[in-house]
Amino acid sequence: MKIAVFSTYQYDEEYLKQFNTGHKISFYAVSLNEQTAALTRGVDAICIFVNDIVNAEVLGILKANGVQLIVLRCAGFNNVDVKMADELGIPVLRVPAYSPEAVAEHAMALILTLNRKTHKAYNRVREGNFSLEKLMGFNLYNRNVAVIGTGNIGRIFCRLLKGFGCRIRAYDLYPNKDLIEMGVEYGTLEETLKDADIVSLHCPLMDSTRHIINRESLKLFKTGAMLINTSRGGLIHTTHVIEALKTGKLGYLGLDVYEQEGKIFFQNLSEDIIEDEVITRLISFPNVLITAHQGFLTKEAMEQIAITTFGNIDAFINHEEMLNRVTA
Repeated sequence: MKIAVFSTYQYDEEYLKQFNTGHKISFYAVSLNEQTAALTRGVDAICIFVNDIVNAEVLGILKANGVQLIVLRCAGFNNVDVKMADELGIPVLRVPAYSPEAVAEHAMALILTLNRKTHKAYNRVREGNFSLEKLMGFNLYNRNVAVIGTGNIGRIFCRLLKGFGCRIRAYDLYPNKDLIEMGVEYGTLEETLKDADIVSLHCPLMDSTRHIINRESLKLFKTGAMLINTSRGGLIHTTHVIEALKTGKLGYLGLDVYEQEGKIFFQNLSEDIIEDEVITRLISFPNVLITAHQGFLTKEAMEQIAITTFGNIDAFINHEEMLNRVTA
């Protein structure tokens, strides 16, 4: 099968080549969108990532070019018009769980770094500054943590929190019985957010969750609370969060995702002027820590992504049940 892989980086190429099950692959560094969709001419399938755009216009081009299959090497699929793909008869398959531990551990890393300010301490010591001023943190033990979404990643994140001795409240339409037995308390969104010292987002981006953190929900936050998002950028209304940072309502912000990340993340812009005024404002806050969607980036995760991706492709070719298919 001829496959065009978009938004390719060195690590993508390395692992996709290693676990290739016999397909002819073309790698493209550019993202898939209306302007680059012509590159799919003559291929049977495309392999995309979180910031590739597969809207109705792109799908029309894919269909005309003979593309039969869309495989995502990620769990999220909000960047694909799945309904239109269904109508055109182009299956969409994803990697529902590659390494939930990787993302959960990255969320914990953001919490620990923001809290204990190890990133600032590192830079100070490198400059010969051994002062402890302004590096005060707080104990995680016995702190209230709100977990929004307890799927694979949220469930593992709760287990990590338990190891630190945190008190955990969670919001999910489908409470996890194992977590309840572990002592996690489920409640409404309002009950979960109220009085939380840390709020961590682990839910998918859908119409019902878009901007779940906004001006109104931020009012429920404990003054000085920490907000962590390693899920999808669209879960938070960024300008409302900036307002909360400016007033001190929000004490810390840790992001591995950003709503407009498609034009910024995965690129070296160190010599460029960043025109996105929202993210430059975020970067200016001393209590904000941003990583560029690296939560998934572990050896184990990349192996599983590659294995599952080719498993999805082979299931389609062999007319087997496509267990990871996404439908409208």
